[in-house]
Amino acid sequence: MAHTEGTGSTGIDTDTDTDTGTGTAAAGASALIVPDRDAARRAAVRDHAVVAKPAFPRFLQVLVALFFPVVVVAAAVRLVATSLFLWFEYHRPGFPADAFGFSLEDRMTYGSYALDYVVNFAPPRYLAGLATTDGEPLFLTSEVGHMADVKQVLGLGFFIGLVLAVLAVLACVYLARRYRGGVRRALFAGAVLTLAGGLTLGVLAVLAWETFFTQVHAVFFPDGSWTFRVDDTLIRLFPEQFWSDSALTVGLLVLGATILTLLLTWPTSARRERSRLAQQEEYGRFRQALENS
Repeated sequence: MAHTEGTGSTGIDTDTDTDTGTGTAAAGASALIVPDRDAARRAAVRDHAVVAKPAFPRFLQVLVALFFPVVVVAAAVRLVATSLFLWFEYHRPGFPADAFGFSLEDRMTYGSYALDYVVNFAPPRYLAGLATTDGEPLFLTSEVGHMADVKQVLGLGFFIGLVLAVLAVLACVYLARRYRGGVRRALFAGAVLTLAGGLTLGVLAVLAWETFFTQVHAVFFPDGSWTFRVDDTLIRLFPEQFWSDSALTVGLLVLGATILTLLLTWPTSARRERSRLAQQEEYGRFRQALENS
């Protein structure tokens, strides 16, 4: 009887211990499942962040591509708007002489004043105060007014070009650090865009130069403010040949910069592979940092 009670007592205790152990094991299993699921979720989020194409770097690529034509054209125009280009124009064979008496020295002197004015910060008096050797005003009031308009247009264009150039450089620095191959792709797209636009404008200029010249002036200047007589100083200093040569030089500078950019950024298989491997390495470091956090 004592043995039976002892066995029964032991059995009761054993059953109790078994139930407690089972409950503890279940709770432990449940506690383990929750962290495992949470870890899996975090891992999935990390993998998605790694694999997904980042929106912000791609947005910066688009901006750089759109900024590229403006920056290149502004830089080319600034290179042409110099006394050095004026000297080459006046000294090149075939450039028309002035039919009303300006010597080469006169042209260089007066033309340099005019070009300096459109790129400096001087008021209109900079030109209005100039006089010929006979004491007559060198430029008419209408000519000074037109040069003031040119100054405003060029100044705004150069300012926009400078701002976009700075923004493009900052964007490229970010892309170089965070999105391998992004700079190359952005510049390549910008060069393609510039080439397409430049070729279109070039064809229009070649096919109908006078119409093209008139339409460009009509866009930026009020009607009647940019037409002068053949004996006015601006026409004598800057005949039509000067403007066609200027447009051609700007076009060649833009074309040269565009072709060079295309050659340096052309998406060859080797360049794409280097970008892919570099980006994978960058993603690997990013994942490692996430997992260690």
